[in-house]
Amino acid sequence: MNSEQRQPPPSVFRPDQLGPILFITMIFFLTFVSRVLISPLMPKIEESLGLTHTESGALFLFMAVGYVISLIGSGFVSARICHKKTIVLAACGVGLGLCMVSLSGSIWSLRGAVFAVGLAAGLYLPSGITTLTDMIDARQWGRMISLHELAPNLGFITAPLIAEMLLIFMPWRGVPLVLGIVAIGLGLLFAAFGKGGDFPGKIPDINASRALFAIRDFWIMVVLFGLAISGTMGIYMMLPLYLVNEVGLSSEFANTLISMSRLLGMGASLLSGWATDRFGPRRTLMVILGMIGTSTILLGAAQGKVFVLTMLFIQASFATTFFPAGYAVLSAVGPPEYRNVAVSFTVPFAFIFGGGIAPTLIGLTGDAGSFGAGIALIGILIAASAILPRFLACRVR
Repeated sequence: MNSEQRQPPPSVFRPDQLGPILFITMIFFLTFVSRVLISPLMPKIEESLGLTHTESGALFLFMAVGYVISLIGSGFVSARICHKKTIVLAACGVGLGLCMVSLSGSIWSLRGAVFAVGLAAGLYLPSGITTLTDMIDARQWGRMISLHELAPNLGFITAPLIAEMLLIFMPWRGVPLVLGIVAIGLGLLFAAFGKGGDFPGKIPDINASRALFAIRDFWIMVVLFGLAISGTMGIYMMLPLYLVNEVGLSSEFANTLISMSRLLGMGASLLSGWATDRFGPRRTLMVILGMIGTSTILLGAAQGKVFVLTMLFIQASFATTFFPAGYAVLSAVGPPEYRNVAVSFTVPFAFIFGGGIAPTLIGLTGDAGSFGAGIALIGILIAASAILPRFLACRVR
């Protein structure tokens, strides 16, 4: 059915819409957890396959490349098979990729497996957001998208707990296998019972993309998003290796602490949203980037378990505060009709650095003798970027 033929959603949110929204959110949660699950398993994987820290960090670069390719090209897929089937493909593809991870016996097979996980996961977000917003009235988007965005926050919290719980009963290879089977099952259930998304996507507009790339503010936001992602996912991916190999914690204790540290970030993100509305996003960005950068530097430079763990919680709380203000500024880059294109291209470009290059850099410094040095270097880059919002030409307020 074409979008022009579909009936507009009701102006008032109905309770019976909550189930379909939660169904989509659960798939988002699983696709996100699949991308971060390898992090708490990394000490076991290194020991099993004999990987160096640099090779471990580079795995996330392979995943990031797959994710970016898929995110950019997702419109071509959804244009052919509709959004609902694209969501099903994402869930089942992630499940198959995780099964490949469990069967990997060498570094190259593992690289191929994590690339496949990223490739499948990248299909979800454009179709998931489009399906969600199509199901409800625009006046309800804020609350429902906020509910949907709980998925990555909960993913950061629960991925280490899921890993440690399953490791009690099985070797590390069983963990991605179990989650992969669950993802495939959920994808098939969505194919049979899921609602929404029964319409095709749109192929990206090349002309709009070229115009966007000519805007300086777009590239400033790419840099800022890349550094912000490096302060969240990039650091998160390498924390287990840092805490186990350099700080001297057990794998179980490290993963539990990493999970607990992310709880405060959910409240801090809400506070950041209030500050964005109260003081303006550009001013808020400058303060937030300074705080994220400083706390990341101190996390990397910390000596002694008590100081390290204190900074772990502080850095994790600050790290998520960038995104409310960041998306507010990004929405004002270029004409309104470029808004979706700006988001679609900023996240992939930024993710290459934040989710791929940054963990690889930290792994490289870990092989050289200090994970903390790599973390501190990321912090210096983030802190230095606090000046960049002053050069934004767009007017948000």
